[in-house]
Amino acid sequence: MKRAKTLHICGTGSGVGKSVIASALCRIFLQDGYRVCPFKAQNMALNSFVTREGGEIGRAQAFQAEACRIEPHVDMNPILIKPTADRRAQVIVHGKPIANMSALRYVRHKKRLSGAAFSSFDRLSRRYELIVMEGAGSPVEINLKSHDIVNLKMARYAAAPVVLVGDIDKGGVFAWLVGTLELMEREERKQVKAFIINKFRGDARLLKPGIDFLEKRTGIKVLGVIPYFHPSGRNGIKISEEDSVPLDNFKGADMSGRRKLNIDVIYLPHISNFTDFDALEREPDVSLRYIKTPESLNRPDIIIIPGTKNTANDLRRLKESGFAQRLDRIMRDDKSAVLIGICGGFQMLGARIRDPHGTESRQKETDALGMLKMETVFGKDKVLSRVKAKEASSGLEVSGYEIHHGKSRNIRNYMPAFIIIERNGKIVRDTDGVVAMNGRIYGTYIHGIFDADTFRRSFLNRVRLRKGWGVLSSKTSFNPDRELNKLAGHVRKNMDMKYLYKIIEGGA
Repeated sequence: MKRAKTLHICGTGSGVGKSVIASALCRIFLQDGYRVCPFKAQNMALNSFVTREGGEIGRAQAFQAEACRIEPHVDMNPILIKPTADRRAQVIVHGKPIANMSALRYVRHKKRLSGAAFSSFDRLSRRYELIVMEGAGSPVEINLKSHDIVNLKMARYAAAPVVLVGDIDKGGVFAWLVGTLELMEREERKQVKAFIINKFRGDARLLKPGIDFLEKRTGIKVLGVIPYFHPSGRNGIKISEEDSVPLDNFKGADMSGRRKLNIDVIYLPHISNFTDFDALEREPDVSLRYIKTPESLNRPDIIIIPGTKNTANDLRRLKESGFAQRLDRIMRDDKSAVLIGICGGFQMLGARIRDPHGTESRQKETDALGMLKMETVFGKDKVLSRVKAKEASSGLEVSGYEIHHGKSRNIRNYMPAFIIIERNGKIVRDTDGVVAMNGRIYGTYIHGIFDADTFRRSFLNRVRLRKGWGVLSSKTSFNPDRELNKLAGHVRKNMDMKYLYKIIEGGA
């Protein structure tokens, strides 16, 4: 059977835009008539997604699958690493956690996992015409190259030409690109067929001397110069970050006098799935920011404690930093303030968290924030499910996914937040989360609830009414498919597509 054509997107480092470029190319190739899919052999990320079959993969690969208009599958990201501490992480293979490992143990174990990556790629290669592959970090990290399974070795296995992406916005892009090549072996350099200079601000004609030097020095063509784009504004492109909150989101509360809701998301050390709040951020009456200190909690209308990969340790940081005391004071003194906990953040709102098996941390038991009279116990098995639900009070529908080890007890003492009506395609009727303090405390295990336009607008309007403000109608809804088309158009018009296809066909 004929194998798929391939293209491997590597970067000079983390955060240079590999995921975004790969997403754009997935949509471009789809528009040009290919059956295309994404692939990343190993992803280290705290933003994850649950596939239809109940497996966990990196959120970026789920987004890239959306760009291809196909259902995400565990083969698209066969190995996912979710850090739980500076030197430990949960290792997920083909969608299921296999162990919590130290960094050193994982390095020793990694060679055995290369077969999982190769087998996933082979299955995808039989199903699709073109695979857009993505690397991780830099392909020439000296301490990682010997056991690398996601960059050049994976490209070699797949017979994939490599395009190297550099971020000019960070500065030093020419040195970065040349230096990356210099650290490659001769055979590795032969794999690199083109460069992309990403996130350029200004007139691209001013880059000509640098591009001429780069192409003459390396013998490798610059495939495109991609202008920087903003997520906001009329011509903005609204797509999610892969695994880091943009610096623009660490900002001051809105003091403009306009009737905007200030939403403060507490930036936990092991924050996960912060894409839960992307849709909130796009609302016209919302000023959303991530905060790292309790002193930054200044006139919040909504406070969100997000998901985390290490609930006990992040809870301890909340207490030690003074966040716990500050939250208690705000909820006591400001009768219109609303506190939301999602997944790990929901668990923190209870009285106690127990982890008898050391599933997330070595801390067996800890007192939580005590705002809800519930206890959470972590088990060995991980709940991974796609769900559809209705808000218990309004009947408004939401959909999302559950990713957690902990189960919360004594929540029957409260009104549930949601009634789950479908889990992994099966009809069910389960309760989820709690609503307490007359709707001022809201907790749920479901990620992605605010992606539902009608529910999101209704929730925000309830907060507005608490403040004595009028309600707003939902004028527009976020359309990811439209944004992906905008992204594809942005990249296409700034790239030599003829040469790109020559690379894919093996002619470069």
